[in-house]
Amino acid sequence: MNISFSVCIPTYNGVKYIHKQLESILAQLSKNDEIIISDDHSTDDTIQIIEAFNDDRIRIIKNKKEQGVVNNMENALNHAKGDYIFMADQDDIWYKDKIAEMLPFLEKYDLVISDATVIDKNDTLMHPSFFVVNKSSRGLLRNWYRNSFLGCCMAFNRKVLNYVIPFPTGIAMHDIWIGLNIALRGDYYFLQKPLIHYRRHENNASPGHEKSGFTIWYMITYRLFMMFHVVKRALFLKFRN
Repeated sequence: MNISFSVCIPTYNGVKYIHKQLESILAQLSKNDEIIISDDHSTDDTIQIIEAFNDDRIRIIKNKKEQGVVNNMENALNHAKGDYIFMADQDDIWYKDKIAEMLPFLEKYDLVISDATVIDKNDTLMHPSFFVVNKSSRGLLRNWYRNSFLGCCMAFNRKVLNYVIPFPTGIAMHDIWIGLNIALRGDYYFLQKPLIHYRRHENNASPGHEKSGFTIWYMITYRLFMMFHVVKRALFLKFRN
């Protein structure tokens, strides 16, 4: 049986880094695999850079207006056809063996999260292990309190889409939503090996390991909101079946 992969990338004004990221991904894909680009109405040359690859494995969905990073990722996931789905950011760089390293674990687990090195805007190493900096570990409640599910390091079996899509309106980020649902319903694995260069810079759309600038009240309410919807989704699926 031929296994296929979908790599989902939400883009928005990613002209500075998208070429290097796509190069690192395309080198690992077969002719049966795909990259799904959901572009959130970029106003720079992001689309032109992507189209210049002239690669049939790249599919571009263009939003007519900005939807935000969460809805943009959901749009990409809705178009994915692969057996295994990788989420990726527009500004990181994949290790050349990322897919090959993760595949044996994807065949055993619903979700695999790899470690990452952390680099800055100039490709300079900031930290050799995101897991160490973030104190990443397993556990539903632990990850509800301190998230270890970093989307650009995550890949999962497409059956996961059956219970994480659609995203609830108003969730803070898609990666913690997907991770908590799998922690409740499936099995997952933290692969203790860096497989991407995770870039941190002033224009990141998602939070990293830095100290949060959110208020305590916001952090409490967003966690309660997230867990409410995780439990609600689980109960809905249980009674529907």
